[in-house]
Amino acid sequence: MQGAAKVEGDPENGSSPPLSSASSPSPSPQLDLLPRRFGMMPPPWFFPDPRSAPDSIYQRLAVLDAQGALVVGATIDPENAARMPIRRGRSVIGYLALAPVQGLESEADRAFLARQSGVIALTGLCGLAFALALSWLLARRWFKPIDELTQAAQDVARGRLSTRVAIHGSDELALLGKTFNDMAQRLDTVSASRRAWLADAAHELRTPLAAMRAEIEALQDGVRTFDERTALRMHRQVIRLGQLVDDLRSSMREPQSDLLATTVFPLSPLKEALDHTRDRFAQRGITVDRRAIDLIAASAQPVIEGDAHRLHQVFMNLLENTLSYTDAGGQLRIGVTVEGAWTGNCLTLLFDDSAPGVPDDDLPRVFDRLFRSETSRSRALGGSGLGLSICRATIEAHGGTIEAAASPLGGLHMTITLPLAASS
Repeated sequence: MQGAAKVEGDPENGSSPPLSSASSPSPSPQLDLLPRRFGMMPPPWFFPDPRSAPDSIYQRLAVLDAQGALVVGATIDPENAARMPIRRGRSVIGYLALAPVQGLESEADRAFLARQSGVIALTGLCGLAFALALSWLLARRWFKPIDELTQAAQDVARGRLSTRVAIHGSDELALLGKTFNDMAQRLDTVSASRRAWLADAAHELRTPLAAMRAEIEALQDGVRTFDERTALRMHRQVIRLGQLVDDLRSSMREPQSDLLATTVFPLSPLKEALDHTRDRFAQRGITVDRRAIDLIAASAQPVIEGDAHRLHQVFMNLLENTLSYTDAGGQLRIGVTVEGAWTGNCLTLLFDDSAPGVPDDDLPRVFDRLFRSETSRSRALGGSGLGLSICRATIEAHGGTIEAAASPLGGLHMTITLPLAASS
């Protein structure tokens, strides 16, 4: 039909109707807010490996040689990349190059990156400041006690043995400070004991020297004449002075230095010492009970490894101590015990004398050099105060022990223990 109007978009004429404004899709406002580079990116599932993403560091990092040619890594523009030299010795053999992030086309991208860079830089500075402050506090806490300990050690080296360090807490530094204080205390005690020992030794030496000086001055002034009695008094003072010097030398030497270890029957030097002092005990009226020694000596005697001469000196010192300080008419009782391998394999000697005794507070000090339980005792009657000290050093050199306690007889109880030889 000719009058019929031609309709646009009739399928019969092969044309398609135009899209109306209502039916045409409009761009989403959310897509306008995104950078243009994200609008063109494929969906996330397109990149199974994160390293293949365009902004991955694996796509921006490369190693270049010294001339700038690519060696390994991503293909980048060396002119726009940040490069760090790789050195071998002093020569540069290559560069580590990092290309900038691509696609920062909008102002929002650049502002966001700048802001994040500022935040990261500020965070790094704050972390650095905090780390420095914490390091300073920890260093002060750790180094201050060490400095104090170093200064204290220098003071002790200069002779100020009364120096001590303050101890705080219970850590390793506190334990070190406590150990240092104990060491300084021991050194101070040893130094004080040495000074006291020297003073006592000088006092002991001065006594016979003063007596001899008085005798000589009396002879010079004509107050006395040099006769047999004067010569005897001076000779006694010389003998006493020589004995004191010998005791000092014996107490200062190392007991093991001149110890001759041989097979010894220890009861034999004890019997010799008793026989040597028998008359002196009789003069003082002191009875000696030695039946236990004679009973064991009649059978197989115990054997030890030691020095018979030094053991004789020990027994003589013990007997001299009894003669010097036991009241006249007293008694001395000596006991002997031999123990086998099941009970210790040792020889025990017991010395008990009668009054006077030693106060309980002074018993631990009877083996100290120049110690006297009663300072008012006459030095003419007493010894030098070194006999028991020599006894302890000699017994310990033989591997034994010597102890002092209160005696049931009212005086001093001495216990000597010596290890027996393997063959006994």
